Amino acid sequence: MSNASQSTDTGSRPAPDVVYSERLWIPLWWWLIGAAVAALLGYELHLAFPSVPTWVLMVAMQPISLAAGAWLSRSRLTVTEDPAGREFHITGRAHLPLSAVSRAVAVPRSAKRAAMGRQLDPAAFVFQRPWVGPLALIVLDDPDDPTPYWLVSSRRPHRLLDALGAPQASIEGDRTARTSPAE
Repeated sequence: MSNASQSTDTGSRPAPDVVYSERLWIPLWWWLIGAAVAALLGYELHLAFPSVPTWVLMVAMQPISLAAGAWLSRSRLTVTEDPAGREFHITGRAHLPLSAVSRAVAVPRSAKRAAMGRQLDPAAFVFQRPWVGPLALIVLDDPDDPTPYWLVSSRRPHRLLDALGAPQASIEGDRTARTSPAE
């Protein structure tokens, strides 16, 4: 397993400061579609059990819709800082010490298809959510890690990359060229 994704015991260290946090919620219209599907399933259950009122079954199915939406929205991106340095965390998936990051770039929605298509390196770590347009591409410089880069969905990739503190570049299709403050 690579150094960039191994977990460490944090029981003896103080809680790290959160520099950046982003929750990847599903869009509002997905919640509405989920509620409509749950109501439809409630109606279909009423056809099987006509003695139970339709509205009771429609309402009874709504928690399933809410649970599915919450499950899809459970992903959180976090950049933390403690005395050992900054780390990038994807809740429940992986973490990356920023000492392994060489540079980063924000991939706009218009270039997402190319980044996720034929240009994608099979060894890359990909954390993609289809309802989030832009991506953050984080290039690693760790000789012990076979992963060349991370490709991560983020609604605010420039803010995420600013929190990472890595040198930034621009991708064609992005209207603003960004560089790190150190340059």
